[in-house]
Amino acid sequence: MTSPAHSWLRTPTHLDWLDEHARSLLAFGTGFVSPDGGAGWLEDDGSLDAERGVFTWITCRMAHVYGLGALLGVPGSRPLAQAALDALRGRLHDDVNGGWYASIAADGTVDTTKSGYAHAFVVLAASTGVVADLEGAQELLDDALEVLDTRFFDAETGLHVDEWDESWSVLDPYRGVNGNMHAVEALLAAADVTGDARWRERALGIARYVGVEWAPSNDWRIPEHFDEAWVPQPDLNESTPDDPFKPYGATVGHGIEWARLLLNLWAGLGEDAPDWLVPAARELYDRAVTDGWRESTPGAHGFVYTTGWDGEPVVETRMHWVAAEAVGAAASLAKATGDARYDDEYARWWDHVAAVFLDGEHGSWHHELDASNTPTAKVWPGKPDIYHAFQATLFPQLPLAPSLSVALRDGLLRS
Repeated sequence: MTSPAHSWLRTPTHLDWLDEHARSLLAFGTGFVSPDGGAGWLEDDGSLDAERGVFTWITCRMAHVYGLGALLGVPGSRPLAQAALDALRGRLHDDVNGGWYASIAADGTVDTTKSGYAHAFVVLAASTGVVADLEGAQELLDDALEVLDTRFFDAETGLHVDEWDESWSVLDPYRGVNGNMHAVEALLAAADVTGDARWRERALGIARYVGVEWAPSNDWRIPEHFDEAWVPQPDLNESTPDDPFKPYGATVGHGIEWARLLLNLWAGLGEDAPDWLVPAARELYDRAVTDGWRESTPGAHGFVYTTGWDGEPVVETRMHWVAAEAVGAAASLAKATGDARYDDEYARWWDHVAAVFLDGEHGSWHHELDASNTPTAKVWPGKPDIYHAFQATLFPQLPLAPSLSVALRDGLLRS
């Protein structure tokens, strides 16, 4: 089946809308810089939440997004990207032990945890910074790749561990898929920026666990949590199922996000791509959509946050990032397969976003809705960053590979 001639992915008006929306998101997020450096947590109106301090993962995301904005030629983006990058080179960096702190509270208290999730985002931010020619980005990338390689990568398994203490003395026994998922994203970017194919091969090694072993043996629902021997822990956080980073059960959005990442790998590897990548991407996406797209209350469709291992919803809250990833995955599947179904679903997901997530009053997207699609703030108060929403405007306009920053640099937008 081929993509329909009326596909939004080839409709100039829609592509112009994506461009306009991307610029509106960049405009919304301009107030993210904390007076002391780093990215603060944004409120619903785009102002800083003064009580939350700064976070490494948000700082990285904003460095990445505004680095992309600079590559798009949006005025004002470069200094904001540089400000975020400077914080990663400065107050968020552990100059004694190496690596990056998790966060610095508003009162100056430092969370000295060394998280694989955050360190993967440092690699992504630095990779984009190199392409955008930001000051200090190359040194930051070299440092971040070395730390990810020597501290988090486990050569025996080919996976990344999750969390160290400040001095790299105590390794938490928890192992997780979330940090490894973002490591795949970061490693693909690093491979494109450095020209070093080993980072792409490492990403493939991680993806193979998800696409060949874990998900297929679990009806394409991805087990997220493991112990130090990489034995699945399917009941972890059953008593706190809506945890923002380690929720109980199958995380619908991660199945969707992994589908896109497998396609990015497939395109990046070219002739060397294994034949399981595209079929696995389709299975992951289809399982997540089948389980997750629900009418929890009459007339209120949306993607639930999590399901149990039987596919039934556990947390019916709707997170904005899941819908954003659905947009990107559907666009990617349409490009990779030519199947018109994905073109149709791509339009369907944007219609859903426009109906319930776009905040016409303050800008950006509501980050969390309840089961009736009413804005709520139980898990994600405010609008911390614009990473997922902004990338949703670019995936439809760029090829599956190379990574976003390199594709923009090379003039591949709408190519």
